Amino acid sequence: MSCHRHLTRRSLLQGAMASAVGAPLVIPGAALGADGAAPSERLAMGFIGIGGMGGGHLSGIATRREVQILALCDVRQTRRQWARKAVEQSYASREGSRTSAQGVAEYGDFRELLARSDIDAVLIATPDHWHAITSIAAAKAGKDVFCEKPLSLTIGEGRAMVKAMRRYGRVFQTGSMQRSSPEFRFACEMVRSGRIGQVKTVEVYVGGPSQDCYLPEEPVPKEIDWDMWLGPAPWRPYHSSICSLHTPSGWRNYRDYAGGGMTDWGAHHFDIAQWGLGMDDSGPVEMVPPNGKDIPWLTYKYANGVTMTHGGPGSYSKIEGRRTGNDGVVFNGTEGKIEVTRGYLRTWPESLMETPTRPDEVHLYKSSSHFDNFLQSIRTRQKPICDVEIGCRSVTVCHLGNITYWLNRPLKWDPVKERFIGDAEANRWIDRPKRDPWTLS
Repeated sequence: MSCHRHLTRRSLLQGAMASAVGAPLVIPGAALGADGAAPSERLAMGFIGIGGMGGGHLSGIATRREVQILALCDVRQTRRQWARKAVEQSYASREGSRTSAQGVAEYGDFRELLARSDIDAVLIATPDHWHAITSIAAAKAGKDVFCEKPLSLTIGEGRAMVKAMRRYGRVFQTGSMQRSSPEFRFACEMVRSGRIGQVKTVEVYVGGPSQDCYLPEEPVPKEIDWDMWLGPAPWRPYHSSICSLHTPSGWRNYRDYAGGGMTDWGAHHFDIAQWGLGMDDSGPVEMVPPNGKDIPWLTYKYANGVTMTHGGPGSYSKIEGRRTGNDGVVFNGTEGKIEVTRGYLRTWPESLMETPTRPDEVHLYKSSSHFDNFLQSIRTRQKPICDVEIGCRSVTVCHLGNITYWLNRPLKWDPVKERFIGDAEANRWIDRPKRDPWTLS
């Protein structure tokens, strides 16, 4: 039998998961000066990248009294202007005047923003090929970092980001925010507690890999600093399908800037698979590409015998009884299974859905708000729910899948040394050269 529901955050918290132990890592607003706090008592933030995701974060954070946005950076002038006006309007509504917005500055170069000593933390929502350079520079400048997922463009960049955050003692929250959603925590607690028996397979359904870009040249809009947008990526002519106001995330399709659906939604769903398998400090040891015959899916193998498959776009909803859509995670065990995606949880047996985690079972890091958890971690200097190491390990799984697709042959991986075994060509994909003058050092 099965049981499936469309769940809200409230229904899960009030239902089966409400009895889970562990205090939520959410700060009362008053503790951060949210109740009429002066700007000097608030966390001073800068934003680097204010396109689709960055703009969404900006709109929400600008309403928070415990945060003061001081600076905004984007290579597109119209986005900077829009963002400044949005913050001004939010502060004017909140404070009853425009006084608190007068200090909001605009920059086209993130280095100018990071040079400011009055900024405590930054939110980075640039295209993926900029994540590592901006995050490491922020750490060196003494800023804590909330960086959108996926963590990095390459495996090597991810490891460099971990080393930098540890060296400079910075708090780093990866934007894989499903870890702060109750349905995913509940599913992973059930799996880790053995409620479905021994885990045998995991199914992850997200988009496919990115590809090379062969788009023709178009005139560069006056509002875009195209050379700065490219940054460390190889130079190529501008095209609106990569970067424009109308296609803010078109770059995700192209290998020089991103990893396609494998790293976009993969940074969410492969992350949950890693969490459920208890692999936050490790990963798979072998990857096998589909062959159109006996291996229909890209397959990951873990040292403990668990296999994980990647189902591409559209495959999720084509399986009988599945929720409509093309994304999700399914854990299959010897005594049952769990299917989970955003706002949706389905279990076999159905009783699993109604049974809260017992005190003697596994209780995972609990966060009910990804950004609140980041703020709490800044105050306590403790690791957030999706620390940089977790982001690194999860995006590595995505990158391993992409490299397997691109090379189209089985690969063996050492998750301790973070190297491919006996494959020099595959190891060349661990990192990539960067265009002058950009480096990670």
